[in-house]
Amino acid sequence: MAGAAASPAGIRTPRSPGAVDDLPPPVQHSVGQRIRARLPGLAGGILVAFVMVVLFGPVLMLALFSFNDSSIISLPWEGFTTKWYEEAWANGQARDAVTNSLIVATIVMVLSVVLGTMAAWGLTRLRFRGRGMIAGLNGSVLVVPWLIIGVAGLIFFSQIQVQLSLETIALMHLVVTFPLVVAIVSAGLVRFQRSLEEAAIDLGATQIQMLRYVVLPQIGPSIAAASIFAFAWSFNNFEISFFTGGFEQTFPVWVFSILRQSENLPVVNAVSTVIATAQIAAVFAGWALMKRLSRSEDENLTGLLTGGTR
Repeated sequence: MAGAAASPAGIRTPRSPGAVDDLPPPVQHSVGQRIRARLPGLAGGILVAFVMVVLFGPVLMLALFSFNDSSIISLPWEGFTTKWYEEAWANGQARDAVTNSLIVATIVMVLSVVLGTMAAWGLTRLRFRGRGMIAGLNGSVLVVPWLIIGVAGLIFFSQIQVQLSLETIALMHLVVTFPLVVAIVSAGLVRFQRSLEEAAIDLGATQIQMLRYVVLPQIGPSIAAASIFAFAWSFNNFEISFFTGGFEQTFPVWVFSILRQSENLPVVNAVSTVIATAQIAAVFAGWALMKRLSRSEDENLTGLLTGGTR
C-alpha cells in the first residue's frame, strides 16, 4: 500500500509526514549559476583593490624609492641605502619646516575644534534669527579655492601692514578649517537623540554632567574625525602657506622650493615617508583611544541614567 512502510514482522505501518524519504531532492546548481552568484562579491573585491592601489600606490612607491641608491626615480633598482634619511636629518631647513608645520597644525587643530564645536552646538541647539544665513555663510567657505583665500589673505595683511609669519599662516588656516569642524560636529549633533539629554536632566544631572557624560561621548567620533581633518588640512596646506608665510616656510612650501633641483627628490621622499608613517600611526592610535574611551563613557552614561551619578 502506498504511503506505508514494512515493519520487521511484515506489517505495513503508515509513513510519518516528516520522513526523510518525503523530502524533495537537493537542488543542484550548475557551474554557471555558482559563478553568477559569486560575481557581486568578486566585483566588489576588485573595486576595493583598485581603490587601494590608487590611494596608497603612490605612497608605497615613494617609500620604496626613498631607499634606492639613486637620485633618479626609475628602474632597475640601484641598491638599498639609508643615506637619504641621513641627509634629510642633517638638513636644518627640513627640520625647521617640519617643526613649523607641526606647531601651526597643532594650534589650528585645537582652536578650530574648540571654537567649531561651540559653534556647531549653537547652530544645532539654539533657535535665533539669521541662523540659516550664518550656517550657509559658514559652509560657503568650504567651496572657495585655497588659492583665492591665500591671495585674499596676502592682500588683507598687506593693507593692514601686518608682517607675514607663522601667526598669519595659522590665522588663515583657521579660516578654512573652522567651517569644516563645524560641518562635521553639526552632523554628529543632528544625528544625536535629544531625548537622552532631556532624560539626563530629568534624572537630576547638571548641565556640565549632561555635556560630559551624555553629549560628548556620543559626538566623540565626530570630534575625533574633525581633529584629524583639521590637522591634516593645516599640515598639508600649500597655497595659503605660500602666500601668507613670508620668509618662514612650512613643510609643503619647503618641498616646493627644494624640488626645483631634481637631485633633492630622494631627500623629499625620505622626509615624506617618515611623515606619512607618523600620520598613519597617529590615526590608528586615535582610533584605538576612541574605542577605549567609548567603552568607559558607556559605563558612565549607564550610571548617570540609573541615578548612580549625581
